[in-house]
Amino acid sequence: MSEKLKPAARVSGRRQDVWTIINEAAAASPKQPIINMGQGFFGYNPPGFILNAATEALHRVECNQYSPTRGRPRLLQALSDAYSPHWGRTLDPQTEITVTTGANEGPYRPAGMLSAFMAFVEPGDEVIVFEPFFDQYISNIEMPGGKIVYVPMHPPKDGASKTVSAGEWAIDFDELERAITPRTKMLVLNTPHNPIGKVFSREELQKIADLCLKHKIIILSDEVYDRLFYTPFTRIATLSPEVEQITLTVGSAGKNFYATGWRVGWLIGPPALLQYVSAAHTRICYSSPSPLQEACAIGFEQAAAQDFWNQCIADMQAKMARFNAIWDELGVPYSVPEGGYFVMVNLAKVRLPRDYPFPPHVAERPRDFKLAWFLIQELGVAAIPPSEFYTDARATTVEDYLRFAVCKEDAVLEDAKERLRGLTAFLSG
Repeated sequence: MSEKLKPAARVSGRRQDVWTIINEAAAASPKQPIINMGQGFFGYNPPGFILNAATEALHRVECNQYSPTRGRPRLLQALSDAYSPHWGRTLDPQTEITVTTGANEGPYRPAGMLSAFMAFVEPGDEVIVFEPFFDQYISNIEMPGGKIVYVPMHPPKDGASKTVSAGEWAIDFDELERAITPRTKMLVLNTPHNPIGKVFSREELQKIADLCLKHKIIILSDEVYDRLFYTPFTRIATLSPEVEQITLTVGSAGKNFYATGWRVGWLIGPPALLQYVSAAHTRICYSSPSPLQEACAIGFEQAAAQDFWNQCIADMQAKMARFNAIWDELGVPYSVPEGGYFVMVNLAKVRLPRDYPFPPHVAERPRDFKLAWFLIQELGVAAIPPSEFYTDARATTVEDYLRFAVCKEDAVLEDAKERLRGLTAFLSG
């Protein structure tokens, strides 16, 4: 290939990603149709009041044209009204909130995260990321030339033998402080956490915040599951005025309203930081889908009256209990989620048959990839191997785990449970 036709290093030479591997396995499986509990998309529609709002917006001329780059005024005001009570003061919709195209400005998280990295990260700047991490963080940090410094979250020591709380996955704060250097520019936090389901305690958040204040580090707090928590949930920006001044908070309508395909997200932060995020967002995609912004605004306006947020929590907790009953039945341990809609299951008791015909690109990966392939081929249930969310050096940390998404119809969860009973033949004592 001509040198001029070669792709950039940031997208070339990468091994096959987990999403491609799982999708290929699903397509090749004799167990059809596959029950997809891997990717975290909802198996049901947003509530009627949200869908009605979207339909009505599509018939309004102004909602089918460009929106202001910072977001439609109605949505900015709705977000201010929704989040100001958590901040304990009125958030200025013009200077402290900006709407993005999803949380990631990419395929999964809202555009906000890429905009934040583009706004502050220069080549050689270091960004601390906790392992396991949402994989889109990595490419977003690398785009502006950032260097990623990984700090592990340690799994419970007895996680292979008994069911424990996801909150027991822990950070070693001495380890975290050692990772900080004069080049550290940002720290990425995710709470409630994907894939673990951990909600960081107020005490843990305070320790993180204290280190970031001490070393003048920007906190990028990914809180896209902020309406799905089953234990007390603290937003790190609300710890103190000082912490608020160094924190950018990411949110997602896709996660809030069961509409991951809508790609509407936002960032909340102090004007001194947010103005630069907004400038980067303008250059990345200018504005987000107008009718969907309008629908999200109406969604926030009506959510409390519909008791929607409380119902979200109750519904997801019921789905968690329904699905996790299969692991209790099989005697397989898991981490009980404190938030979000993923559950990490420890399948160390599963004995894979010797000489099982794994394809080479799976055989060379950690055991969790083999477990995922095996479940798809033999049982027709798809889950995600979480070692994809670790560096190679620490991939074995979670090689006995798989991540399941429970945001599916109850009938699908029951079908998945029935198929997973097939694991009985492969369980050791």
